[in-house]
Amino acid sequence: MSHSAFAYVDGVLHAEGVSAVTLAERFGTPLFVYSRAALTEAYQAYAKACEGHRACVHVAVKANGNLAVLNVFARLGAGFDIVSGGELARVLAAGGQAKDIVFSGVGKSEDEMRQALDAGVKCFNVESIAELDRLNAVAGQRGKKAPISLRVNPDVDPKTHPYISTGLKANKFGVAFDEARSAYRAAAALEHLEVVGIDCHIGSQITEIAPYIDALDKLLDLVTQIEADGARIRHIDVGGGLGITYSTETPPETGLFVRTLLARIEARGHGHREVFFEPGRSVTGNAGILLTRVEFLKPGAEKNFAIVDAAMNDLARPAMYQAYHAIDPVVPRQDAPHVYDVVGPVCESGDWLGRERALAIEPGDLLAIRSAGAYSFAMSSNYNTRPRAAEVMVDGGEVHLVRARETVPELFAGESILPR
Repeated sequence: MSHSAFAYVDGVLHAEGVSAVTLAERFGTPLFVYSRAALTEAYQAYAKACEGHRACVHVAVKANGNLAVLNVFARLGAGFDIVSGGELARVLAAGGQAKDIVFSGVGKSEDEMRQALDAGVKCFNVESIAELDRLNAVAGQRGKKAPISLRVNPDVDPKTHPYISTGLKANKFGVAFDEARSAYRAAAALEHLEVVGIDCHIGSQITEIAPYIDALDKLLDLVTQIEADGARIRHIDVGGGLGITYSTETPPETGLFVRTLLARIEARGHGHREVFFEPGRSVTGNAGILLTRVEFLKPGAEKNFAIVDAAMNDLARPAMYQAYHAIDPVVPRQDAPHVYDVVGPVCESGDWLGRERALAIEPGDLLAIRSAGAYSFAMSSNYNTRPRAAEVMVDGGEVHLVRARETVPELFAGESILPR
């Protein structure tokens, strides 16, 4: 998806029909700004490609859990992929339906399992034999039968950052490919589980289709073996992970990606099964920006620093993954640019948002950090006792505050000092 929702109008960056200057003045900075139109466009690219097929979309809540964002997707008919009991509560509060929720994650607690069983989620993506046994016991206590798929690790290299690659033998996720068939036999023998599908997720920020096809082919071979053993696989969950453009990446167009996978499934004789897609970053990433204000310019012998009011606690991706986010002035100046490292106020050398950026800026100027709709606010923290940023949603010419900025007293409201 393009950055079309965030474009310059008369020399000022706008979010849809609203000036970013106006947003910063009204709500302060740092400020996350989301575009309803961009969220809708990105989701519809998946939904439209699924039309005419037995396929559906579950949005990965971990990428952006804001209630307003989830509600936009729920109104469009999305299902959801969750990885915690907290995310289940978020989806339900945002208007999502439990029957459209898939529960993933390697470490589900008994409490989380009970919560999801009682809500009536669509499926548990189980990631180990130990989890099968725990879920069977919890379902038995509740007098229910838990619908499950096993997350199979196909050992396919997605050629992405090692921290966000999830489908290799060395990763913590899923059941090893060569143990999957016996794991399905074990699951089928458990009284309080019902095998309904198979699941796979090979990583995040993947910018080519080939690794998906490799994983899918291995998965389809396995489905044939599992069904020969007597289990019935109703759905194939191909996971998420399609990348976005942060700088020069050229991921496949969403519709082409979806149609290619569906065509492969149908060509191999599995078209009667339902297919689940679980996008996260690709439906939220380029639908958000982070506005920040320049506090100081600090020239140095080796580097020039632009110190801004956003920091690694607001946007952890650069510090965590050496991730690139484009950084643009909200009101570009005509002066000659200087090269800066854009850094925050947090007391860590790793607190940087962009390195070696050519910018013509002065203290007080606003900057827009692009592609901040996924894994940005969701991963933010209160390190250095910094309140987390406000979030707003722009809808045409309207602006909605969808999360108020935290206050410092709220940060330690649950703490107490010793009585003596």
